[in-house]
Amino acid sequence: MSPVLADVLMVTALIGALALVHRPLGDYMAAVFESRKHLRVERWIYRSVGADPDAEMRWPAYLRGMLVFSAVSVLFLYVLQRVQEQLPLSLGFKPISPDQAFNTAASFVSNTNWQSYSGEVAMSHVTQTAGLAVQNFVSAAVGIAVAVALVRGFSRSRTGDLGNFWADLVRCIVRILIPLSVVAAIVLIAAGAIQNFGDIHTITTLSGDKQAISPGAVASQEAIKDLGTNGGGYFNANSAHPFENPNGFTNLLEIFLLLVIPFSLPRTFGKMVGNVKQGYAIVAAMGIIWFAGVVAVTWLEYAHPGTASQLAGGAMEGKEQRFGEGPSSVFAVSTTMTSTGSVNSFHDSFSGLSGGVLLLGMMLGEIAPGGTGSGLYGMLIMAIIAVFIAGLMVGRTPEYLGKKIGTREIKLAACYILVTPALVLIGAALAMALPDGKDAMTNIGAHGFSEVLYAYTSASNNNGSAFAGFGANTEFFNTTLGLCMVLGRFLPMVFVLALAGSLAEQKPIPVTAGTLRTEKPMFTGLLVGAILIITGLTFFPALALGPLAEGLAS
Repeated sequence: MSPVLADVLMVTALIGALALVHRPLGDYMAAVFESRKHLRVERWIYRSVGADPDAEMRWPAYLRGMLVFSAVSVLFLYVLQRVQEQLPLSLGFKPISPDQAFNTAASFVSNTNWQSYSGEVAMSHVTQTAGLAVQNFVSAAVGIAVAVALVRGFSRSRTGDLGNFWADLVRCIVRILIPLSVVAAIVLIAAGAIQNFGDIHTITTLSGDKQAISPGAVASQEAIKDLGTNGGGYFNANSAHPFENPNGFTNLLEIFLLLVIPFSLPRTFGKMVGNVKQGYAIVAAMGIIWFAGVVAVTWLEYAHPGTASQLAGGAMEGKEQRFGEGPSSVFAVSTTMTSTGSVNSFHDSFSGLSGGVLLLGMMLGEIAPGGTGSGLYGMLIMAIIAVFIAGLMVGRTPEYLGKKIGTREIKLAACYILVTPALVLIGAALAMALPDGKDAMTNIGAHGFSEVLYAYTSASNNNGSAFAGFGANTEFFNTTLGLCMVLGRFLPMVFVLALAGSLAEQKPIPVTAGTLRTEKPMFTGLLVGAILIITGLTFFPALALGPLAEGLAS
């Protein structure tokens, strides 16, 4: 079988599996968040934190709950890293330095999972499991909770109530993330991933050298890192490490895991607003962009110029021989378009233009299909912008799902869109203007600039992947990237929740002959076009200096 045919069959199987679970998983998640019943374990959790799960919250209260919970999580994870040497199962590892501990705490709490450390030589078993793995669950649940709050803003009327943050958070973890992660972890263990709390093993290689082999609870963390679109690997090589990703089957499974919830949430949205066709329009826009990215990167990697690359069947440097060009490309596109950051190959080794596509996937706001929750609310913000543009074209007051898109709503949507580009461009410009930034570049010219641009794009969009040659473990980058991660995660959530509250207070507008049908293919096309135009106008100059310049010069 030719590699191209194998890649086509792999992508077809992946799409088929996602389509198969889209409806049942989406319906199940809608039922979870609309349920009035509380499980016994959930009631125990509510009592332990002093929360009333039946008390409705307006958007300021919902926001306060989310911010306080996240701030406490940052503090807890920071302290855990600083004292890990004093805890059991420390493996002899020293405390993490203050700047790196802040960076890591901000990273995992913001669902970024940027890693300026090598997990197998830095983080103890307790830090990995009680700290990092726990944040993989709760940070993903926070994103889904905020998305559900926005959906309620569309589905409710004449009330500012958006549900209860604590109830949404706990239900998401207990009823969705934990059950799915347990099943995924068992499958990964059966397929060869490791799961233990053993000591470091020192072995002698065939050449006579000594090598330390780190064990760990890898399968359980691997499952939630992909399912929750987190991305932080137990090992520095991430999903290129055979302990995390043993074979081709697990590679496909991990791609499926990082896509399954983001691609199913539009169905949840459709069910909760009472019109599943609206969800189909959103998931279609996500799917079009994702598939275009897969085709573009795969083709560019196979067609990479040069005699050595052609003889190897593509640009194989920095990629796993076990997987090859196709699976590496699909993984790369899926992880950069879902805010996951998990990698099975070095993105630094991709060709200039395909690296640009990966950058563009993050610059879109990671909405195709995006992170758990963040992808859905990001796409809904873009839908509001698209409706506003359509209203300007025909001279009508824009409306979406029976809610008028007025001055307040469009200002909040515009603020949401502007946050991330500001962080990316200001951060990259600052790094390039200071010696600390230029010293971290391991390449000169356009590719070196792409390394810096990629780092700030990844941090500000809460992705977490990196161009592998970039030296990020400095006080300057640990601090500035940490700030970008925090601001890039929580500032947009402020505008999302404020928008949700504004929409929930409105009285529904009846559908008329002049209402834009937002469940039709025409709107899906308009939505895709608006996303590409807004991103293109914002980031094209920076892309022209980096990956485009490198690709056109090769």
